[in-house]
Amino acid sequence: MGKVSEPRPSARRDAQRNRQRIIDAATRALTAGGPEPVKIETIAQEAGVGVGTLYRNFPSREALVEEVYRSELTRLCAVAEQLVAEHPPAAAMREWMRRYQDFVATKHGMAEALRAVIASGAITSGQTRERLNGAIATILEAGRADGSLRTDVEPADVSASMAGIMLTAADVAQAGRMLQLLVDGLLARL
Repeated sequence: MGKVSEPRPSARRDAQRNRQRIIDAATRALTAGGPEPVKIETIAQEAGVGVGTLYRNFPSREALVEEVYRSELTRLCAVAEQLVAEHPPAAAMREWMRRYQDFVATKHGMAEALRAVIASGAITSGQTRERLNGAIATILEAGRADGSLRTDVEPADVSASMAGIMLTAADVAQAGRMLQLLVDGLLARL
C-alpha cells in the first residue's frame, strides 16, 4: 500500500489564497446590491478561479453567503481593539459605529441569501449580538478606564440602540446623526 502524502505547503497556500479571493469577490458582488442575485459563475470569474474551485470551498450559495457574513462580522469586531489603540475611546466608538453602519448597509445586497442562512440556523442573532457586544465592551472598558465614557451602560444597551437606529432611520444621513447622538449619550458627565 502506498503512503498518502500530505499536500505540499505551496498547494495549501494556493488553496487558502483561492478561498480568500473567493470570499473577497463574493463580498464585493453580494454587497453591490443589484436587483438580480449574483451568479456563482460571476463570483468565480471575479475571483480568478473556476466554478469547481468555488464549489470545493463552498458547496452551496448559502455556505458562501454565511462565510461572507462571518468574515465581515469578524473584521468589524476585530477592529475595535485597533481603534482603541489609535484613538481616544469616544472617537474609537464613533468610528466603530460608522463601520457598523457600513456593515449593516452592505447586508442589504445579500438580504435574500442571508435570510436562508439565518433560517437554517447557521447564523443566529444571538451569536451576532454576542460578537458585537464583545467589540463594544472593548471600547467601553477603555472609556471607563480613562473616565471619558459612562460606567452605567452595558454593551447590550449600545448594540440594541444601534440596531434600533439602523431599523428606524429614514436614510444613511439620519442614521449617522442618530449614531452620533448615541455616542454623545455615552460620554461621561464631567
